[in-house]
Amino acid sequence: MSESAKWYVIHTYSGYENKVAQTIMKVVENRNLHSLIEKVFVPTEKVMEMNEKNQMREVERKNYPGYVLVKMILTDDSWYVVRNTRGCTGFVGPGSKPIPLTDKEALAMGVDLDEKPTSVEVNYKAGDKVKITSGPMEGIVGEVEKVDTENMTVSVKVSMFGRDTTADFDITMVAASDEY
Repeated sequence: MSESAKWYVIHTYSGYENKVAQTIMKVVENRNLHSLIEKVFVPTEKVMEMNEKNQMREVERKNYPGYVLVKMILTDDSWYVVRNTRGCTGFVGPGSKPIPLTDKEALAMGVDLDEKPTSVEVNYKAGDKVKITSGPMEGIVGEVEKVDTENMTVSVKVSMFGRDTTADFDITMVAASDEY
C-alpha cells in the first residue's frame, strides 16, 4: 500500500477506553488486519495519589478520559472495525469524516513518534564532513566528532555565529558530505 498509517482519535464512553483498545486489537488479530490497524494507544501517566489510609501510592491515570488513539490506514474495513466496536461512539472529526492528527498534535497527546530503526548504515566516521539533512539546522555542514551507534546519535562540530559548537543529532538526520 502506498498510503501510510496515521493517528486518529476515537471517542469512547468514559471508563471504556481500555476495553475499546483491547477489543480493537482482538479484532485486528482475528481478522488479520495488521496492515490496516497498526497500534491502539490509551494515553496515561503515572501519578502519586493518597489513598484512604493516608498512604501515597502510584496510580496510572488516563490523560484524556473518553478517548483512544489509533494508528491506521483509513479504509472502509478499518473504519468499520473501529466504528462498530462496543463502547466506541465514533471518530473525532467534523461529521462522520475522521481527521488524522498532525505529528505535532500526536506528540502533544503522548504518542511516541520516535520509532527509530534499530540499525542504520553509517558511512562516515570521526573527522569526516557531514551535512545536516533535517531539523532546524538543515543544510549546515559540520565535522563529525563522535558516532554513537548504540544510542543512534552523532556529535557534529558546526560553525555558528563565528564559533565552533558541538551538537548532537539523530543518526538519521546526518549524511556524508563532499563539501569542504
